This record gives sequence, C-alpha cells and structure tokens, in this order.
Amino acid sequence: MKFPRDMDAPELIKALGRIGYVVVRQSGSHVRLRSEDPACPHLLTVPNHSPLKLGTLAAILASVAAARGLSREMLLKILADR
Repeated sequence: MKFPRDMDAPELIKALGRIGYVVVRQSGSHVRLRSEDPACPHLLTVPNHSPLKLGTLAAILASVAAARGLSREMLLKILADR
C-alpha cells in the first residue's frame, strides 16, 4: 500500500480514532492522544500541522503499529478508508 503524502493532523486523528485512540488534550499546536484499550496503553503526540511531514507521519505510524501489534501495511489499509 502506498504511503499517504497529503495527510493532515485532523485526518490522522480521525483515522486513529477508528482504531481506539481518543484526544486527551491539546497544548498549542500539538494534540495528545491515548489508546482506550486497557491491554494496550499507548500515549501519542501528533503535531497539528497541515500537511504532516513524511518523516513525522512515518514515525507516528510506526509507533502505533508497534503498540497495536499491526504491520505497517495493515495500518495503512485502515488509514486508506479515510
């Protein structure tokens, strides 16, 4: 699956919400998310930028994939349904 190059923060936050992340707080231009799954506690900070830089997006997705036990391809399929 091809890596999204035009994703902005609200789209990413919405997509992460579909897999169980909720917004905890926002401080300036950064949004803090937490996984609602008690078996998989994970905190994540997403910069509220439009669009997100590729390296930043890749690091966020790698962190989510590792915390959820998903492959990068599976996570990208979930995000493709945006």
